[in-house]
Amino acid sequence: MKKNRVYIKSLLCASALLAGSVGLSTAWAQQPGSMPAQQPGIPSPAQGAQQTSPSGMGPASENSGPSMQAMDDRTFVKEALEGGEAEVQLGQLAQQKSQSDDVKQFAQKMVTDHTQMGQDMMVVAKNLGVSAPNSLSKKDKQFMAKLAGLSGAQFDQEYIKAMVKDHKDDLKAFKDEAQMAQDSGVKQEAQKGEQVIQEHLQMIEQIAQSHNVSAGQKETSSLQ
Repeated sequence: MKKNRVYIKSLLCASALLAGSVGLSTAWAQQPGSMPAQQPGIPSPAQGAQQTSPSGMGPASENSGPSMQAMDDRTFVKEALEGGEAEVQLGQLAQQKSQSDDVKQFAQKMVTDHTQMGQDMMVVAKNLGVSAPNSLSKKDKQFMAKLAGLSGAQFDQEYIKAMVKDHKDDLKAFKDEAQMAQDSGVKQEAQKGEQVIQEHLQMIEQIAQSHNVSAGQKETSSLQ
């Protein structure tokens, strides 16, 4: 009987120790900041973040969509085509309305050079899925209408001011794209266009000086 009582007492002690151990483990697991046990087959929050796109709508992938730089290339091409067409139509208008030979010669060069630039740009535009502009922008149409209502020296002054400002803006845009373009075709056309626009800017700045035109701010749209 004595041996049985000792044996039973030992079993009770062991049970108490086991219960205490389980209680401590449960209390530790419920403490703030503790990590829950990972269940098999369920990804952790960190793993889920790595496998989900930033939008949360599908698996992330390096090739899941066009890069921002590729989008910039298409935007540049679209704006270059729109601006070039505006230069052509303004040049045609200047040939009709200007009273100065140098302005008319510059306007003819705008028609010739920007027509060629537009044809070359359309080659890379097709490769990028960019469509040719159907018409001028609203701002360019408004500026065309404004110039169409002028004549003589007044027309020349507004046309010269517009050409100086727009070619400065265009030169910067083409120079930046020539350095940053991802598409090789776009880069090549931007480099070619930069040289042509640089020549145009030098010409129109000389014309502005000879006509005493200040190439400050103007109330026109940007042609690039």
